[in-house]
Parts: sequence; structure tokens; C-alpha cells
Amino acid sequence: MKMTVRCNSPRNWGLRALYIVLGICLATSSLSSRQHAESPDAKLGTIQVAASGSLPQLVDITDSTGITFDHLSSPEQKYIVESMSGGVALIDYDRDGWPDIYFTNAQSVNMALAGKKSRSALYHNNRDGTFTDVTDKAGVGYPCWAMGATVGDYNNDGWPDLLVTCFGGVVLYRNNGDGTFTEVTKEAGLSNDSGWATGAAFGDYDGDGWPDLFISHYVNLNLNDLPAFGSSPTCKFRGIAVQCGPRGLKKSLSNLYHNNGDGTFTDVSKQTGISDSPPSFGLTVVWSDFDGSGHLDLFQANDAGRNYLYQNDGKGHFTDIAFSAGVSVSQDGYEQANMGLALGDYQHNGFPSIVISHFSDEYAAVFENLGQMNFSDVSYPSGIALSTTHYVGWGDAFLDFDNDGWIDLFMVNGHVYPQVDSGEAGARYQEPALLFLNQGNGKFKDISKLVGPAIQVPRVSRGAAVGDLFNDGKTDIVIENLKGEPTILQPQGGPPNHWIGFELAGTKSNRLALNARVKVTAGNLVQTGEVRSGGSYLSQNDLRLHFGLGARQTVDKLEIVWPTGRTETLTNLSADHLYEIKEGAGIVSAEAVRPGPANH
Repeated sequence: MKMTVRCNSPRNWGLRALYIVLGICLATSSLSSRQHAESPDAKLGTIQVAASGSLPQLVDITDSTGITFDHLSSPEQKYIVESMSGGVALIDYDRDGWPDIYFTNAQSVNMALAGKKSRSALYHNNRDGTFTDVTDKAGVGYPCWAMGATVGDYNNDGWPDLLVTCFGGVVLYRNNGDGTFTEVTKEAGLSNDSGWATGAAFGDYDGDGWPDLFISHYVNLNLNDLPAFGSSPTCKFRGIAVQCGPRGLKKSLSNLYHNNGDGTFTDVSKQTGISDSPPSFGLTVVWSDFDGSGHLDLFQANDAGRNYLYQNDGKGHFTDIAFSAGVSVSQDGYEQANMGLALGDYQHNGFPSIVISHFSDEYAAVFENLGQMNFSDVSYPSGIALSTTHYVGWGDAFLDFDNDGWIDLFMVNGHVYPQVDSGEAGARYQEPALLFLNQGNGKFKDISKLVGPAIQVPRVSRGAAVGDLFNDGKTDIVIENLKGEPTILQPQGGPPNHWIGFELAGTKSNRLALNARVKVTAGNLVQTGEVRSGGSYLSQNDLRLHFGLGARQTVDKLEIVWPTGRTETLTNLSADHLYEIKEGAGIVSAEAVRPGPANH
């Protein structure tokens, strides 16, 4: 999170200045390179930017939803543990086909030392644009000093379970299938995970049909021995006294837990090679098959350090290849403050590229996936770097904001030091969000000021999750702010583009079909997607897959590669529908992919 500013480094600025000039030229030359309401016969690469009047507008609908959650925040933020919470999860906990929302909450140091707790909250989607607080009935209100949350069906009963990461370990909530959850952390063998847990993700790395679990850990911190505010050079920002860390504090090891298939997990960090990596300030993690090998790899974003990319050899062992793959450090060789993770095939080349949010005076890194575990840092040429340098970025996600078939990029921001509002640091605690429009040629355009005032409102944001909350074919955005109430943004208006969505259910694969890969072909438009647990910043997106289609009204071919390796192909699917697909059975009714009452 905190970094050493390198503004006076000739080596750094010589190369960076070149990229800035190139970025400006590329951004300027591409303003007319995209057409939103593209015809089915349009050639890829000849798309042009739509006028701002034809763009959907992002409207703040938080008040109308009935959500009244309030994230607690210490006014002074004197300790690093007070500034890192705020993950949010979309989870259809009752399997009615409408995403519900879970907000994490956190204490202050003074609250924790006094034995006071903070209340996280679960909101049920009422299917009419509103939500109802069902926290108490569900039993998920007081898990811990919560950081983030992720979703996975650890016991393969068809009911999505909830894992909350905490300052002090993790809490696993088993979904009982009746609107309630039972805490099973100890029963599942996860109670020994007692460090400062941050990012977590479920994924079946060995292909046995049971989702395994990776948990990253941040600073090794003791509430009874906290570093004093502003007490050393690593406790200052541009000369202002601030909270200490993470630099100067002790790093932590992360853990991989194998799912035993009987409701328990076993720590396999050592035998799988995960513990071979040195301790780090671990934050967000996500599983994905980055090279199409059929084996799940893992990316870990590490604050104030280098990233880890664990390649799966298919035999139960992982090797960190981040350096050789080109995603370990910045393009100029510096370790950065890596926080949020967005994965998506924005280039339509069949491989998930990586975007990482960073601290101020850095830039959001865009690593284009070229295949065969080879990535290229295109942060400046893509048009992303210039707009992100002055902000502290957190939750990020790829989403097709306008349903034109090219995924766009959304990012929330917010500083960590309230003290910057003194004016002496040249920064602000509250910062606006950013939206980048994919122009179909490897470049993005910053349209943050063209989509309405809602995302221009400065906030202290952390987690962000995306999904079609209202089953209307539009991707909504749920933002958890560190300070105050959340923000829910809904795209409204814009071109009448078509879309298609898929809810997948595994049979031999894990029941939630985590890491199933999908290829959608509609004329000359070919897109790929993957069902993923975790991501953004300590958050969880909707597990259903959504694809914009532009003017196209039919998907010619849908190809699904299930986690077991089985491939299924469906053809001639009509647009503007959400399809339920069951492994081995094709398109089925909604009831067929959702479980009946659970028995535990």
C-alpha cells in the first residue's frame, strides 16, 4: 500500500516519460476508433467511440434499494489495520436466481481492545429493485474484524457458502439451504489459519471435483504492540505523519488448503510448493487457467512487493513464474503496491489478461496475456496508466458496461491517509471512481466524466463487485466504501445492444462450476469468459457469466470447457436471455441447476 516515491530517479522518469508521451499520442489518436451500435458484419478493429450522448449513464440507485449498511471507520486511521477492510460479495445464497449482497465490516483498534464488535450485513434481493436486511436470520452478522469475502460451495451440496477473511484468521459459513448459515471454521479444519487474512479464492486445482481454498495473508501485526503513528520514515507520506506500514513491518506466509471431500480441508502449502515463496504482504488472489493448459494457476497481488504467479504442473505442485512471465514487477523493474485484481479477455485472444490497482504515484498495471505464460505490460499504450497515476486504486473489474461485446474496465479509489486533506500532501482522502471504455483495438478511453455525476463523487472506496442484480441484462456495480454507506450504480440508457448470460452448474465438476471456461461466438464476435471465485479487492463478483452482443441477436456457438476437461457445444442461442446449463445435460430449467433443501 505505502510506497517510496521515486520522482527524482532519472532512470525511472526517462522510460516513464517516453511511455507518457506514447500514451498521450495513442489516446488522442483513438478517440474516434469505436462504434457502439456496430452492425453484425462490421470488421473487428474498425469500431469507433460513441458520442457521450449515446453512452449509458451510471446512476446511483443506492437510496431506492433500501440498503442502509454503514461501514465503520476510525476518523484518524492511525493504524494500517483500520484502513484495509471493505470487501463485498455478490452471493445468491437462497438460489432464487437473483444476486444478494454481503457487506463486510470492521472495528477500530480501540473497539477491538475494548471487546466491541462490528456488524457485517447480508441483504436479500427482493426481485423488485429493493433489498431486505436478513443478517440476523442468516446468522452472518458478527464473523470477526472482517476484511473481505468470497464464495464457494466447499461441500458440493449446491448451496453457495461464504468465507470471510479477518484480522485474526477466517470464518467459514456453511449455507444450510433454508436461509441460514452455520459457522464451521473449526469443523472444516481452518481454525489454525490465525494470521491477518485478506484475499481468498476457491478453485479445484487438482481436478477432483472439490473446490480447494487459497488464503493470502498481509502484515504480521499484534494489536498490543502497534507501531506508533508517524514514528519513522515509513510512517510518513510526503512529509506528513501517517499510519505505519506495510513497509517496515513483518510480512506473512499464505496458505493453500486441499479440500478432502468430506467437509474438511488440509493445509498443503509445503508439499505443493506454495510455501517456497518468501513471506509477502499478500492481498487479492484469483485462480485461473492462464495458459489454457487445463490446470488452474493462481495469481497473488502483493502490496509493497512483487507479485506471485503460481503455475500448476498438473501433478499437485506449483512454481512461482511471475518474473519470467512478466508480471512480477513494473515495466521499469520496481516493486509496486499491488492491491486489486481484474481478469478479462479484453483483447478477444482467448486468454485472461490482468489489471492490478496500485497506490498513488504509481499506475494501474495492465498485463496483456499473450499466451504460453507470457505477459506484456501495456499500461501506457492501453491508455489506462495516465488516468490512474494520481489515485489510490482498490476494487476493479472488467464488465461490458454498454453490452457492445468488448469488456470495459471499472476501478474505485480512495486514499489511506485522512491526513492528506491538510493540503500539504497535494492529495485528497476521498477520490472519484474511473471507467474506461474498450475501443476494440487494445486501447481504452477514460469516459469517467461522460457517464453522469455518480462516479465523479469523491469517496473512500475499497471493494467493488459487478453483476446483473436485476436480471435485466445490464451489469450493475456494488461498491463498499470504507467510510459510510455503500454505492450501487446502475447503467441506464445508451444504445439498445443485445446480451446473453449463463448460469453454469457442475455435476462431475464442482457444483458452482468454478473456473469453467466459456467461448461465445456470434458472427465475427468471439468472446471468452471464466467463472471465478474472489478477485477485485477482497470481493466477489456474480458467478453468472454475462456477454454483450452489440446488434447481434443470436449466438451461433457456445463452447464450454468444464473444470473436469469435458467440452460441450451448444448452437443457435437467442440473445437477451439468461440460460441455465448443467454439465452433461445442456440447457435446463432454473430448478434443475438449483438444489432442493440441504441435508447436513
